[in-house]
Amino acid sequence: METDPKIISSLPKIELHLHLDCSLSLEVVKQLRPHITEKEYNQSFIAPDKCTDLATFLRCASSGIELMQTEEELRAVVKDLFVQLKRDNVIYAEIRFAPLQHLGKGLSSEEAVEIVAESANDSINSTGIKAGIILCTLRHYNEGQSFQTIKLVERYIKNTIVVGFDIAANEAGYPIEAHKKAFEYAIKKDIPRTAHAGEAKGAESVWDTLRYFKPQRIGHGVRSIEDEELIDFLVNNEIHLEICPTCNIQTDIYKEYSDHPIDFLYNSGVSVGVNTDARSLVNVTLTEEYIKLANVFGWETEHFYKCSINSLSHAFITNDAKEELKQVLLSRYSTYFVKKIA
Repeated sequence: METDPKIISSLPKIELHLHLDCSLSLEVVKQLRPHITEKEYNQSFIAPDKCTDLATFLRCASSGIELMQTEEELRAVVKDLFVQLKRDNVIYAEIRFAPLQHLGKGLSSEEAVEIVAESANDSINSTGIKAGIILCTLRHYNEGQSFQTIKLVERYIKNTIVVGFDIAANEAGYPIEAHKKAFEYAIKKDIPRTAHAGEAKGAESVWDTLRYFKPQRIGHGVRSIEDEELIDFLVNNEIHLEICPTCNIQTDIYKEYSDHPIDFLYNSGVSVGVNTDARSLVNVTLTEEYIKLANVFGWETEHFYKCSINSLSHAFITNDAKEELKQVLLSRYSTYFVKKIA
């Protein structure tokens, strides 16, 4: 495949793993804090190229969260993210955030969800990008906070673009006990579920997450490679991995991009998708991620198409919506490999 950035940029893309509070561009930060300099932005909103661990990386997320505590701020950040998605030719995105992190200036958790969902819907209408919102509980939350979050999902999944439930943050040091009740409720109510695992901890964390949370998808999940039986389980049960390669290098799970297991997982038959995770914090676009995969692993349009189809197949949307988006992928990708596309 040609690795011309213009060609890769033009490919339609699906992104399922994207944190709203870690994707603030310089433009929106300057809009909300006019006196910030580019140097200050780079220091506060972009994590170092190599962090010592996930916990260090996550501490860099506080700047974005602090800037998302009012209705004006939340609306501006959502609108800004859709500008970034449009530039990246993303045709469908699932955007996640933890509503309980945005109550510092008087918003209720319900208001935080409603503002983000309404703002995203406005941007869907203005850009043509399809999107859903995933509400996150966090590993360090207590049982009450986690259950409060799943109740928000239940309330808003009925009549807004809220589509699912996630557990995020640092899995190391925070066992799943406090979150079992919330996920049991989600399972009972048949609420779509994804869960961060297999990032800061190894395969045993993925096993526990699968056993107790029964998610359709795993956020990251890259350390599943540490257990051959787990790889077989993921393949046989069609569990999708939302993979974010550059982020995994940045958090020092792997030293170099060439060490990343995404190519191995893809070739093993695991359903994998390509994501940025956090566009500002990681300082990467999906186009740039695709270019890295092409340059390092020799990935071609067929790989990106397959990953897009994998992601679309596991998106938390209706089959009709999936079929509509699949036709967009087909029409655009067929330009590059007509004989092999299916």
